[in-house]
Amino acid sequence: MVRRACLRISVITGVVITLLVTVVGGLAHTVMAHAQDDQVRRELRYGAARGDLSRPPVCTWLYAPGATPLANSPAGFPVRADMDQVRRTHQAVERTVRRNGTVYLVRTQVRASGDVVQAVFDMRFQLADRRHLRLGLGVAGLMGLVAAALTGAVLGRRAVAPLAEALTRQRRFVADASHELRTPITQVYTRAQMLSRQAAAENLSEQHREGLARLVGSAGRLGGVLDDLLLSASFSADPERRPERSRVELVALARSVIAEESDRTQDGSLTVVVNSPPHPLYVEGIESALRRAVGELLGNAIGHTPAGGRIEVSLARTRGAVELTVVDTGPGFDPAEAERLFERFHRGAAGGRYGLGLALLREVVTDHGGTVAATGHPGRGARFTIRLPECLPVAVPVRAGRS
Repeated sequence: MVRRACLRISVITGVVITLLVTVVGGLAHTVMAHAQDDQVRRELRYGAARGDLSRPPVCTWLYAPGATPLANSPAGFPVRADMDQVRRTHQAVERTVRRNGTVYLVRTQVRASGDVVQAVFDMRFQLADRRHLRLGLGVAGLMGLVAAALTGAVLGRRAVAPLAEALTRQRRFVADASHELRTPITQVYTRAQMLSRQAAAENLSEQHREGLARLVGSAGRLGGVLDDLLLSASFSADPERRPERSRVELVALARSVIAEESDRTQDGSLTVVVNSPPHPLYVEGIESALRRAVGELLGNAIGHTPAGGRIEVSLARTRGAVELTVVDTGPGFDPAEAERLFERFHRGAAGGRYGLGLALLREVVTDHGGTVAATGHPGRGARFTIRLPECLPVAVPVRAGRS
């Protein structure tokens, strides 16, 4: 998040400065072109009306019937059609002619003496000035963009440094607090289980046994929340402190998670079907985190599927990725809530609370370079799909035998 904030500040700063340079440069170019055009037209009109045919102004050539063109006159002039038209209508004609690799501004008119004169102005120098201006503006804009990006990066780091430090302290506190609380919570959970079994063995009152059962459930859920916080903190920690990754066989992992949840599925009279290929499917990642993610998907399906329902777990290879899908026959959800299901402690429209589970699931999958999606409809169950990049098995070189 901090890196994205720095990048966003750099990009915004660069875009703003680039836009300013572009606007200022565009205005300068427009003003320059307009001023040049006005000056050229004034010189052209003066030359056509009063210019000396033998000594015309610079970059200008004058043509008239009976007058000998200068030796350096451009090819293709005068424009005879304009001279004939002016001779007939006595109305001045101006046009732009592209010829000889440049642009000429041509004006044909009748002088006070009655002669038809055509003035031709070569605009190559004005066009060159405009090209040089555009080139200079482009270089200045590029340099400004680089300078703005560097400035934005420096400002961004300084601006988000307090936020980064606060986030680091928060993550460290969560990790330390979760770690310190894990042992006493585990002890409470174990002691509560022992008391619950003892109460059942001694045939204590139903109210007493139910109270101990609720205590066991609460302690177990609290332990699960601490595990989620520890796992989330491990993903947010520095790369040096994060667990090492290895090749994980996802089919075996999924079957192991399903076996661990067999008691819950049997208690709810649920049918769990596994569809997987006969060959292994490998992904690269942290096995404990992936186990927690798959367990969360399965636990979510068990928690939302009514007694006698069906849960289907499918694994397959699709276009260079491993796809794991969990489908249940539960109450489903509104498709508009699909993205919000992965928010922390989101409460669904039906009042169900999702806690950290699905939010942590997305965090785990995203950290492994994958995606997770949810689809469903009210009364028609839900489908959760995880896609992770496939890790192809390492080829073992075969040594040739001795002859």
